[in-house]
Amino acid sequence: MNLPHANRRSFLQASLSAGIAAPYVLPASALGADDQPPPSERIQLGIIGVNGMGRSNLNNCARYPDVTVTAVCDIWKSRREQVVEQYADSAKGYHDYRELLDRDDVDAVIIATPPHWHTLMTVEAAEAGKDIFLQKPMTLYVDETFAVRNAVNRHERISQIGTQIHAGENYRRVVEWIQSGQLGPVGTVRTFNVMNQGPNGLGHAPQQDPPDGVDWDMWLGPGPEIPYNALLAANSYNHSSFWDYSGGWTPGMAPHIIDLPIWALDLGVPLVTSCSGGRYIIEDDGDAPDVQEVLWQYPNRTMTWMMSLCNSFGFDFGRGQPARRLGIYFHALRGTLYANYGTHEVVPEGKLLEDSTPPDPWIPSSPGHEREWLDCIKSREQPSCNVNYHYRVDLAITLANLSYMLQRSIRFDPETEQIVGDEEAVRRARPEYRAPWKFPAEYC
Repeated sequence: MNLPHANRRSFLQASLSAGIAAPYVLPASALGADDQPPPSERIQLGIIGVNGMGRSNLNNCARYPDVTVTAVCDIWKSRREQVVEQYADSAKGYHDYRELLDRDDVDAVIIATPPHWHTLMTVEAAEAGKDIFLQKPMTLYVDETFAVRNAVNRHERISQIGTQIHAGENYRRVVEWIQSGQLGPVGTVRTFNVMNQGPNGLGHAPQQDPPDGVDWDMWLGPGPEIPYNALLAANSYNHSSFWDYSGGWTPGMAPHIIDLPIWALDLGVPLVTSCSGGRYIIEDDGDAPDVQEVLWQYPNRTMTWMMSLCNSFGFDFGRGQPARRLGIYFHALRGTLYANYGTHEVVPEGKLLEDSTPPDPWIPSSPGHEREWLDCIKSREQPSCNVNYHYRVDLAITLANLSYMLQRSIRFDPETEQIVGDEEAVRRARPEYRAPWKFPAEYC
């Protein structure tokens, strides 16, 4: 028998005081006759956006016995119905995300829509009392960075940003190396993501009406109004070629990649951000840059980002045959550590690195990025990629894209959390949403 929502949430808030790295294990006494947790002890989960990563996040949560998929929302009817059918015993489908958020019996929500929707949906989910798993990029604009962070904090929600690489063992070993001090101080970090889409890029979509069962106006939401484009609508890979709906490939991939140095070096927010680039080679329906170069200045070090869609040379991570390649280089006094998602290597600076023995592992393994979030819903402790950590990643990216738009450096004061000495940058740090959608200015 289901308890009233308030009682069930009180139970969730009170249960499990274990740390964020420990997987949640139900005691045998709590299991029902069918070896399942009773309904009162299950997290009632909703999802908004069920294409690609959203569906993966949902499946990673739903495989646990203490999770019930309750609500599924997508403006694409066939996608929505397919997922509702998958969880037909418990889930109801919705076309409008606001109907899902109105349900008192939804405890938590996965938000995996196109990025231009992230801020509004996250703010409204926080206001509705839902805990939030938000796919990256967290936001697209500087003021959105703070609106999401502040709304989640004001309403005391548990949040996890979907940078799932953070949960991997390789990143943990790199952080241990850097934080051990064996390599000495790190003066420069270089990061990159490259691929080669060829001069035709994604190509060109034919002019056509939206398919039956697709609410294109709702898909666009707060973004600019444009005719239906099948390439844009297809998936998150394609989104990254369209500036207004994704911010390009820097928000698309940098959240995973600059996450590692920000974690390892405990970086705050950049003091000065410079970004150059443009759309130089590719000719397709998109308009996002095919090249971007970013320089972030932090106290006592700099970090760079290189993004290319028209050359996939990856330094130590590959060359020759076109492929998507990425990497992170920590240039330290006594050596260089370079890494990607799954590997890392240390290159000593001659005899300056006296001890090349890897430090003993000390960072606990993750139970999985989604499982960590579920555990924290119960413990009411914040997971590792909550908004108060991840806003530093997000702000570096939103400042970079602002610099790209203005083609000049942006100075930022971390104490006041304000852009310094540039009124136009301050104005363009906030998006103009298409009516009737309104930017949640009360959280900035």
